[in-house]
Amino acid sequence: MSGPHAAAPGATRRASPSLRARVLRHVMLPLALTWLAGTVVTFMVASYFTQQAFDRALLDDAYSIASNVRPNPDGEVALQLTPRELTAALFDRAEKVYFGVLRPDGRQLAGTPMPAEGPAPGEAFHFSEFTLDGHDVRAVTLRHQVQDRPGDYRVVVAHTTVTRGVLAGRVLVFATLPQVLLLALLAVWLWRGIARDLAPLAALQTTLAHRDASDLSPVAVPPTAREIERVGEAVNDLFVRLDRSVRSQREFAGNVAHELRTPLAGIRALADYGLANPTPGVWREQLQRIAASEARASHLVDQLLALALADESDAVLQREPVRLDALVGDTVLRHLAKADARGVDLGARGLDEGEAQDFTVLADAGLIEGILDNLIDNALRYGGKTITLELAATPTRCTLAVVDDGPGIPEAAQRDLMQRWAQGPDGQKLGQGAGLGLAIVARYAQLLKAPLSLATAGPQGGLRVELIFAKG
Repeated sequence: MSGPHAAAPGATRRASPSLRARVLRHVMLPLALTWLAGTVVTFMVASYFTQQAFDRALLDDAYSIASNVRPNPDGEVALQLTPRELTAALFDRAEKVYFGVLRPDGRQLAGTPMPAEGPAPGEAFHFSEFTLDGHDVRAVTLRHQVQDRPGDYRVVVAHTTVTRGVLAGRVLVFATLPQVLLLALLAVWLWRGIARDLAPLAALQTTLAHRDASDLSPVAVPPTAREIERVGEAVNDLFVRLDRSVRSQREFAGNVAHELRTPLAGIRALADYGLANPTPGVWREQLQRIAASEARASHLVDQLLALALADESDAVLQREPVRLDALVGDTVLRHLAKADARGVDLGARGLDEGEAQDFTVLADAGLIEGILDNLIDNALRYGGKTITLELAATPTRCTLAVVDDGPGIPEAAQRDLMQRWAQGPDGQKLGQGAGLGLAIVARYAQLLKAPLSLATAGPQGGLRVELIFAKG
């Protein structure tokens, strides 16, 4: 094969991931994503409230300074704090703090000039961020009114954000690290737990890998998980079906080898005799005998195949609505020429005594045809001069019977004759068949769950073979 999709020679198949790894991934991946989303939300919430706390402290400093912006005795507005008091008010061990006081006209009253944004109309304060002396700072601008003075003074307090960043990092670490450790412990615990739960599956795999191909005995499945038990039961069911199929094939091969040996030897002897005799009349007689022997051998092979197929059809038999009246009519027509050739009156009774639905059953048409073919063939071989197929129906079941006026079968021999390779005295005397006809009928009836019975047809003898089909 060539083309873009053809596999390169010597290409190796990529190894599939283990079931344990796949289960762990399906569990841990959603859990990790959920943890990540939770961590992000937790960090954002913690950062928000931390920011609120720092901003609250910054605003308190601004209010503290603003409370000291008031008029001097001479009426001039000034910051009424000494340098010592100012240092104490704005003291921060970790951050650098800046402040400034602006007059209503924007002129600097005290502190350090800063590019802070003023509060919007209607707002008392406003937070902003900017760079001052090469440091990132966060500032609050507070609107402040001095008594009896027109306009609004603005008090600006700012400090660097080093502590905020450090605290945010610590929050992130302490929120993440314990959960990472918990996830790792959970992954290890799940890995070991999954391995422990899958150990019976690995043991089953090892058992099957080292088992001899001829060993079809059930494997031991310990009661662990329901899914593993179902796998074991499915494997054992497969072994049962394979064992039945292998035994059927072996039996079929043995039967063919055993039963065809005699007909083939006879055909060979007839052919050798004909070749050794130069008379054309003898050739014709031997060819006729060869044809008859071949017909018997072919019939035997057909019966052996029918039994082999019956043994294997138990698990795959599909039932469907079958009209017994139509099936019986077709069967009579199919065997009518053979019956006329033997001088046998072949007919049917009861086909016109009900409607179509009265004779409809859930069954397999092929198996019913096989039953009728074998019963008619047996009756033609061993029966008398009349063969009748009878059909009767009740609301719950249909009865199908094949009746002949031949010698019949003694009650003591009926059960034995339904076994394979069993022949009655008449069959052995005639030298026809191999004792498989009634065995096939019994097996087909068993598959169809149709009770089979053999009885004397009447006071004059004969045989009545009856099957009862339940309506679906």
